[in-house]
Amino acid sequence: MKTIVLLVGHGSRDEQGNKEFLNFVNDLQVKHPEQTFVVSFLEFADPTILSGVDTCVKQGASRVVIVPVILLAASHVKLEIPEILDEARRRYPQLEIVYGRNIGLHERLLDLLVERFHGVRKQKDVKGTIFSHPELDDLNDTAIVLMGRGSNDPDANGDVYKVARILWERTGVSTVETCFTGITDPRLPSGVERAVRLGARRVIVIPYFLFTGVLIKRMTNLILELRQRYPQITLQMAEYFGLHDILREVVLDRAREAERKEAAMNCDFCKYRREVMLMHISDGEVRT
Repeated sequence: MKTIVLLVGHGSRDEQGNKEFLNFVNDLQVKHPEQTFVVSFLEFADPTILSGVDTCVKQGASRVVIVPVILLAASHVKLEIPEILDEARRRYPQLEIVYGRNIGLHERLLDLLVERFHGVRKQKDVKGTIFSHPELDDLNDTAIVLMGRGSNDPDANGDVYKVARILWERTGVSTVETCFTGITDPRLPSGVERAVRLGARRVIVIPYFLFTGVLIKRMTNLILELRQRYPQITLQMAEYFGLHDILREVVLDRAREAERKEAAMNCDFCKYRREVMLMHISDGEVRT
């Protein structure tokens, strides 16, 4: 049985973001030649997921393991990708298709967030001051603003708050505020404002993002505006995850987990699951 791992990127209107994902998959293939990886995108870029499945079949796969390289499990992960995979199963009835988990809540990604935080602490701010100087490195004066993408799914947004809580316990900063780049509130300016109101002299924005794209570039420009608004504090933004060994490790872990058929998703708080249950109840039928 030949198994091929199909990695699904979100896709971006920004070509640089798509290239970063392609480079990430290429690096993963080079480091793990024993496993075949095929790339695909959910939207905004080619190849599509169905085209990716076609490629796997042409390469002789009898089993395809699909791993969504997506942080938050919202409608893309819970609805759109499963529907596409159902179509792939109809197209290739003899092909075993295994759907793995998205990569969002993973212990090693918390390690990477902590690493990004400490990496910024050692950098120079816009005034040339080194953060690691003892007189300026009091964690009681430092706040983190964890920046997620934002979703219509409360369950997915709640995952960002869970990460923020763990990040607070891992770093010992005065506070970790949560914000989103769009769709839902609070937004980045509100997150920074809360941190400043709580007395932070230094605010470090940490993107909970995989690769660059329109939103990362927009938020980078917004940071410049916020520096003008709060000249009394030091404000910087850490790097997104990018081509980091830990991210490669996490994706590989998700692929192996799915191949062993150990992948499971907690959908108890999923609004889509609730909508389906309410629909059944309104029809006089309750399913578990």
